[in-house]
Amino acid sequence: MATMKSVHTGAADTIDVVDVERPVPGPKDALMKIRACGICGTDTFFLHIGGGPFGPGGAMIPVPLGHEPAGEVVEVGAEVEGLKVGDRVVVNPQGAPSGIIGCGGRHGAMSDYLLLEDCEIGKSVTVFPDTVPFDVAALNEPMAVARHAVNRSEAKPGDKVVIFGAGPIGLGAAIWLKLRGVEHVVVADVIASRLETALAVGADAVINSAEEDVTARLTELHGQAANALGQPRAGTDIYIDAAGVAAVVNTTIGSAKWGAKLVMVAVQKKGADIDLGGMLRSELTLIASQGYPTEIFEVTSEIVEHHERFARLISHRVPFAEVGRAFELALTPGAAEKIVVTFDE
Repeated sequence: MATMKSVHTGAADTIDVVDVERPVPGPKDALMKIRACGICGTDTFFLHIGGGPFGPGGAMIPVPLGHEPAGEVVEVGAEVEGLKVGDRVVVNPQGAPSGIIGCGGRHGAMSDYLLLEDCEIGKSVTVFPDTVPFDVAALNEPMAVARHAVNRSEAKPGDKVVIFGAGPIGLGAAIWLKLRGVEHVVVADVIASRLETALAVGADAVINSAEEDVTARLTELHGQAANALGQPRAGTDIYIDAAGVAAVVNTTIGSAKWGAKLVMVAVQKKGADIDLGGMLRSELTLIASQGYPTEIFEVTSEIVEHHERFARLISHRVPFAEVGRAFELALTPGAAEKIVVTFDE
């Protein structure tokens, strides 16, 4: 029996690198050798709680980690069409019949190999060219999340937008907004280095919300407007929460003009008191954005075209031999922006 290394959750805040059986593809499957896999906030959430509630009756069980892979096909089942050995691919983690890859499903992509079950181009997998490094291709999944948030915002070229949170999703949203032709995009965060990255990928302005009055700065950048009662508010049209902290929602409510939108793509870490009266006075529309119903492979061609721009989102590239260090970085607040684990050829 051939084996491979795979990263699973261990005790709280720790990983286990385990030997598991290397998958054998059936006639409808393919086998992918992982060449790069990103670490996501979902991974660290599972690590914090020491597994996932996916056992019988919601019991906690170990979770195979990794849902942001890029790699190359090494075996193809006889019934798989349009795919060949050597193709470089990214996958749809939600397209696996045995459960979401790396998020409670049978398989995790932070492994030497990944089984692509019922493999179908355009549904479970898509091919990308060798002009794009594997580490950048591994951004496909989080960039689909960011793209869905932008799609949910329905941002138009004349809109003025602010994004709270300069992590990968927030920065990805900034790139998609600018590629969409949106006139003015501001990124707010509390970490100066992340704001530098925001400017590097095309944001028009940044706000250090630890040091600046966000509402005053937005008014300066986007002009003055008013809420339904005529009270002065910033002229910002769309607010995107890619931070997941209560202060973002309340800052938005305190800044929002009549008819503004708030798109929530980050997972709120804790419940919070929300000024519903403030929402009413601005007729603020709250829009939730979850996953990527259609975007997972819609983004691939543009990542290919603009791969050098997207590469700026990666702060750390860590070899799989040091995967423990990669997750330690991911678990340390403020230590890293986007970590991609790389695998030897």
